[in-house]
Amino acid sequence: MLSGFPAVINDQTHTLILGSFPGEASLQAQQYYAFRHNQFWGLLSATLNTDLVSLSYEEKLHCLLSHGIGLWDVFERCQRKGSLDSAIRAGQINDFVGLKKQFPTLRRVCFNGKTAAKIQHYFQSQGYQTLVLPSSSPANAMLSMEQKCALWRQLVQDDRTTLSDRV
Repeated sequence: MLSGFPAVINDQTHTLILGSFPGEASLQAQQYYAFRHNQFWGLLSATLNTDLVSLSYEEKLHCLLSHGIGLWDVFERCQRKGSLDSAIRAGQINDFVGLKKQFPTLRRVCFNGKTAAKIQHYFQSQGYQTLVLPSSSPANAMLSMEQKCALWRQLVQDDRTTLSDRV
């Protein structure tokens, strides 16, 4: 069994971005989105109008938290060969009940790709606003970087309206 990372979240976090589970490069580096071809940090750079790509990992996380954005994954543990979401087996879900109790300011959950979004209904039933974003994985080549950026910018748009799957 592979083990994921703890949530990157604090008391000011209002939006949580959920991936499915860290890929091999991320697990090896012990950093979210460490694979150099993953577009995550570039998409967030465009979304927040801040160059996150050139920052250290700790500075990236600090910047996200300062914008009220946290990170976590759907699965706490799983079995997987390689980095593809389709290879995830025996996934154990993270403690989202405990998360809601510990971080009551959290009001929106955004999913980095459709695999993570498979639990979208759970978060909607708990009163969260949700948004499904196109995956930042290099395996998701259906959209250009510009098209992905346009959709990822919804992270900083008015979050008082319930957002839905637009991908």
